[in-house]
Amino acid sequence: MAEAGSFADRVKQQADIVRVVGEYVRLKKSGQNFTGLCPFHAEKSPSFAVHPTKQIYHCFGCGVGGDVFKFVMEMEKCAFPEAIRIVAEKCGIAVPRQKERSPEERKENQQRAVLVEIHREAQTFFVKQVEGTVEGKAARAYLEDRELDKDAIARFGIGYAPSGGDALLRHLKHKYNEKLLVESGLVSRDQSAGRLFDRFRRRITFPISNESGKIVAFGARALGDDMPKYLNSPETPIYSKSNVLYHMDRAKEGIRRQDFAILVEGYMDAIAVARAGISNVVASCGTSLAEPQIKLLGRFTRRVIVNYDPDTAGQIATERSLSLLLEQDFEVRVLALPPIGDRKADPDLFIREKGAEEYLKLLKEAPPYVDYLIARARQMDLTSGEGKRQAVNFLLPYVQKIPNRILRSEWATRIAQQLRLDEPVLRAALSKAAAERRSEVKIRPELVGRAAKPVERRLIRMLAEAEGFRQELAKQLQNACLYHGLETEKIFAALVIASLSGQPLEATEVGAVLEERDRRLLFEILFEEANEPTWEEAMSCIEALQHRQAERELADVQRSIEANPPGQELRGLLEKKQELMRRLAAAR
Repeated sequence: MAEAGSFADRVKQQADIVRVVGEYVRLKKSGQNFTGLCPFHAEKSPSFAVHPTKQIYHCFGCGVGGDVFKFVMEMEKCAFPEAIRIVAEKCGIAVPRQKERSPEERKENQQRAVLVEIHREAQTFFVKQVEGTVEGKAARAYLEDRELDKDAIARFGIGYAPSGGDALLRHLKHKYNEKLLVESGLVSRDQSAGRLFDRFRRRITFPISNESGKIVAFGARALGDDMPKYLNSPETPIYSKSNVLYHMDRAKEGIRRQDFAILVEGYMDAIAVARAGISNVVASCGTSLAEPQIKLLGRFTRRVIVNYDPDTAGQIATERSLSLLLEQDFEVRVLALPPIGDRKADPDLFIREKGAEEYLKLLKEAPPYVDYLIARARQMDLTSGEGKRQAVNFLLPYVQKIPNRILRSEWATRIAQQLRLDEPVLRAALSKAAAERRSEVKIRPELVGRAAKPVERRLIRMLAEAEGFRQELAKQLQNACLYHGLETEKIFAALVIASLSGQPLEATEVGAVLEERDRRLLFEILFEEANEPTWEEAMSCIEALQHRQAERELADVQRSIEANPPGQELRGLLEKKQELMRRLAAAR
């Protein structure tokens, strides 16, 4: 393709294919070559190789291969001349003016160039407004209240769009025609009157750059109570929101160097994290994460920490992002920040209130996504079979997206332990759902277990009928918290309160404070045939509950150990694990 002596040949001679490919594929040195996961087909083990001496690439899996131009043409879906330009720009080689192949192409290229120029001028205009106008003082006061000083405002190019409604329009219209201004997305047209007006009015502006650092759009936050609170540029010939991540132009080197990215929701969150000294942060600009954005991330890393807002919308966005990231075989952790007093904390608020060091500490401790999702599932009503089915069905879509069989097996174990399900039956149900490509597990009695295990049923009967020792039994159950977390917890709590009162127990009075499901179970147990209760049998049942409690504690401790906590905390967990193991061994 590249003729000897041509510009293309000169670019090919000077280009470093490892550097160019490395912007799209995470490469590792392997002998004389570099290897990575092939970007042209799905694979788990790297079969894609780049030869730095011969300046070629080849995938031993799908067979694709070629030179640096062929690679860029495939990745960017562009023609050969465009690939030459891209490679030249990546390698810092000046590109001579080229003749467009057609009038249409020339027109499109000219339009894109002018739109980029308009955005550059708009950015200059917005910055001047925040620096030197009366309205700009109010904007600066707002930013200072968010702890953004003059240096931070300049560093991130934050500006201000005045409230007049046509200030930017008047600034630009002497140089650009109306059609181009509307195409830019910075100016809108009133459909009824045909009047032009500024899209952004009385708003703080945040420039949105593409990967190469060119401003292609703006995000804007209302300074007052105007709605919507945040307003972005519309789709234009130079801006597609699903292809751009805020701060990626500044973050990509940090992401590649540290081999992970922090994904937040908005501009202020990304700015706060970056100012905390963490450069590898990007934001999805308040929109749902899209597949092209994930592929853009995948050019620099396959590891992500999702740190979205903790409100309901943020939780939904987190779960949707997890699905997409898992489909692309990313390693994902989730940071759910604790509240600040009675306020839910996003990254910006948390860093301002607690400081960068505390944020960094939590970032390092961010749990794998599996633990985050199970914690979400545990917030559901797990006291009923239907509630457990809903929790399993909440988790199932994520289980099905895990390509690694060992990880899927670990998931099943954790789900069974955390939701207190029969593990073999759960595994069978998950396998069947996966084989049938169903998105939910059908309810089965074996999966959720009986409403109460024999030991629980026997103790409930004793609390209701063993007049000789039910008060002492209630004390022991309450002091050791033995019924906490059981499906029958509410029944036990009502019976313990009634027993400790010292008054004769009336089953109907106890049943009256229970929900319908628990009331029916209580009466079902009371109607079962049973032998006369004895204290020895009661102690045997208590020992069984203590054993189950120790097993649950041991599982919780083991998960905490696997999270790799700091040294002193780890030593305490190891000591507790040994103590629990001794208790369980002594009880056998």
